[in-house]
Amino acid sequence: MAYAHPEVLVDTRWVADHLKGSEKIRIAEVDYDPRSNYSLGHIPGAVLFDWKQDINDPISRNVLSKQACQELLQQRAGINDDTTLILYGDFNNWFAAFAFWVFKYYGYKDVRLMNGGRKKWLVEDRDVSKDIPQYSTGNFKASDADNSIRVFLNYVKESLAKGERVTMVDVRSPKEFTGEILAPPEYPTEHAQRGGHIPGAKNIPWSQAVNDNDGTFKSVDELKKLYESKAITPDKEVIAYCRIGERSSHTWFVLKYLLGYSNVKNYDGSWTEWGNMIDNPIEK
Repeated sequence: MAYAHPEVLVDTRWVADHLKGSEKIRIAEVDYDPRSNYSLGHIPGAVLFDWKQDINDPISRNVLSKQACQELLQQRAGINDDTTLILYGDFNNWFAAFAFWVFKYYGYKDVRLMNGGRKKWLVEDRDVSKDIPQYSTGNFKASDADNSIRVFLNYVKESLAKGERVTMVDVRSPKEFTGEILAPPEYPTEHAQRGGHIPGAKNIPWSQAVNDNDGTFKSVDELKKLYESKAITPDKEVIAYCRIGERSSHTWFVLKYLLGYSNVKNYDGSWTEWGNMIDNPIEK
């Protein structure tokens, strides 16, 4: 069975075949730490989007603004309105999926993920480069934010009273979900004051949606079984969250584009917001 929207995925071979010869294709690597990834070698012709500096506003603790998004795509990657943008990155596309979500939030039509991300490209021993490409400024115009794919704190709190019509999926690790740990071991200082999860949330770690060997997405049948076994079904509104919104954007992508769920949203405030708010209800 095919994915609901196979057009949003490309494989590594497709990317390798399209590295030259088309001005209507751009490639971008999205990294949490470019020093240990992009700077050591990247897909030839790929620009860098630094997740912390380019995709987020560190002052407002928000995604970048509409204007900043437009300028990033125009100036860094030379994006026009008819350009196909291929995103890939580290951590099996955590941060690339977040950038995909943000660009969709601002109306980018033809943005895609490279299945398997940086991990698969390197596993296959494909060419990498340390050259930083320069492109002429493009004419891409960002749209007003699409709030049908994003929710905020008050919306989530109100959703708790809607019962089974709204399902929340916590995509963190089981130990984060139960409150045994406050953050992944690799990010010991990036955590909320309290551990646990939003009441009623189902725990389906994001990593269960990908294959361990190369980071590619699992089949439709495997994904359907994974989510439907926890009552995450397409007839409901689904809200995905994690710690800071990056892992949940990966699950948002899976549910919306691979399984075709029509009403799935990313709560990017996630546990660092929820777990720090006074009197917010939690379960352990």
